[in-house]
Amino acid sequence: MKVIVLNGPMGVGKTTVGKYIAEQNPGTAFIDGDWCMDLHPFVGNPETRAMAVDNILHMIRNYQACSVCCMAVLVWLMDDPQVIRSIMEGLSAMQAEVKYVTLVCDRENLISRWNHDRGCEWRTDYWLNVSLKSLPGFESMENTIDTSGLPVDRIAELVME
Repeated sequence: MKVIVLNGPMGVGKTTVGKYIAEQNPGTAFIDGDWCMDLHPFVGNPETRAMAVDNILHMIRNYQACSVCCMAVLVWLMDDPQVIRSIMEGLSAMQAEVKYVTLVCDRENLISRWNHDRGCEWRTDYWLNVSLKSLPGFESMENTIDTSGLPVDRIAELVME
């Protein structure tokens, strides 16, 4: 099974691109890593991240066993190297064909995207500042695609290349 892993800061467009890829490729499962760590109130610590990784890998394993599923797209903000390592090791153990990409954009594009996505409960000024501060860390990761000014269909093409 092919697995596309989309990483990047909040608001960069991981969900939009991931859903687009899933919609364009029949038999594709869409997994938002946030679903696998949906605690109220939110708690982001080593225990909950490990739980989310286990949940994600469990879902992918189940999709892999499904005869109508041929690909999965995972979108999740992964700024912890241990989380990335755990996901990649788990996918390797499943013998999945993995494409890992980190989406980034410039500051102005992130602000613009943020302001146009009012349906998300995380789109507050506080979290925008957190996301802006995280940009340099994501820009330094491997396999980055700068999505600044690009439409979703072009970003998806770059991811799938």
